[in-house]
Amino acid sequence: MQTTVHSERRAVASLASLYITRMLGLFMVLPVLVVLGADYQGATPALLGLALGVYGLTQALLQIPLGLLSDFLGRKPVIIAGLAVFALGSVTAATATSIEWLIIGRALQGAGAIAAAVMALLTDLTSDENRTKAMASVGASIGVAFAMSLVLGPVIASVWGLAGIFWVTACLAVMGILVAAFVVPKQPKSPVVEQGSAGSRLRTVLGHSQLVRLDLGVFFLHFLMTALFVAVPGVLVQSALPVAKHWQVYLPVMVIAFVAMVPLIILAEKRRKTKPVFLIAVASLCVSLLLMALVPASLVWAVVLLLVFFWGFNLLEATLPSLMSKTAPAGTKGAASGVYSTCQFLGAFAGGAFGGWLLQQYGSHAVFWLGAAVAAVWWLFSYSMSVPKPTQQVVVNLEGRSFEQLAEPLKRLNGVLEVTHLQELKAASLRVHSDEFQRGSLQALGLQ
Repeated sequence: MQTTVHSERRAVASLASLYITRMLGLFMVLPVLVVLGADYQGATPALLGLALGVYGLTQALLQIPLGLLSDFLGRKPVIIAGLAVFALGSVTAATATSIEWLIIGRALQGAGAIAAAVMALLTDLTSDENRTKAMASVGASIGVAFAMSLVLGPVIASVWGLAGIFWVTACLAVMGILVAAFVVPKQPKSPVVEQGSAGSRLRTVLGHSQLVRLDLGVFFLHFLMTALFVAVPGVLVQSALPVAKHWQVYLPVMVIAFVAMVPLIILAEKRRKTKPVFLIAVASLCVSLLLMALVPASLVWAVVLLLVFFWGFNLLEATLPSLMSKTAPAGTKGAASGVYSTCQFLGAFAGGAFGGWLLQQYGSHAVFWLGAAVAAVWWLFSYSMSVPKPTQQVVVNLEGRSFEQLAEPLKRLNGVLEVTHLQELKAASLRVHSDEFQRGSLQALGLQ
């Protein structure tokens, strides 16, 4: 069991590093692309906006296909191939001299859409009782990447220009390939759950009402986050904080918000209070955005309300993927992760596009009013949601017998949801309903 714990920690650390690699490639250009990109041949504000947004668009388009592909080819091959495409896109953008080639490079970066495969692999390599903490760690890595990018992007650009950021991103992608190939643990094999065509898996996921609720939830979450960052920089400037110092607000806010969410994560998992915690988190988004719309612009209010927002955001960023992985039927994790990631990127794209239009037409307060309204609708939508029954991992020693012979009998035991072969341990891992599975039922199969 100690080996399993060590493997889970290794999986979380290595996969979180892959997320950091990807997110730095996205975030480092945000504070500088529109300014420095004006020097590209044929550049216009609209095309520079497209260069920013096309990354998220190609991500959204390819998450489902690559998530499905990872169900059949395995997670690691898809992840490595996606990182290679990401590196190619980075090199293309780094060598671009025209806005058209910059857009192509950014589109290629997004085409290396590995988020669904990484998320599915994380669920494969972690037990149910540790999955929310694992998701929280990965979610924190995204926050860390964002905070780092606000500092690193302008610094790198000031020395090597915009191309320098893309060269650094290409190097990070190559490092990510090495991590995926040699550090990330192997995906466990499970002939019991790998069944059904890609189309049938996708239909199962899209027809699952609770999964659809979670997909809409992550759409709303990233809509709100992106729309927030459309308006907040202007508010901070109005509060007499220069753009170059905005990272001094974002970095401590995100660190404090992450630390503050940990007790709620523990409460949700240990005391089975997932739904109340979930609703509190959504309410915190609504309240923070509502107050941003109502109170006069000031640095103190901005810091306090950003802290409330990101406290809720971090809670939901950790809870939503955990609920998704627990809710997804056996054999559909890749497909479910693909749909989930697609909704996430579409939410970010829609939040940026619509938030930017509102900001131009009506100002920052209109963006905050919209965000508060969306969060309120989400809260009402979530009030009737169902939380999956508590599950846990049970490791069973195969006693020298064949996994292929025992897989189906194990699957038929009451409360067993999935059966996975732990080849290195010569054991089987059972994902079971905590309240329904009886360990004594293994005795009928001659197992302990």
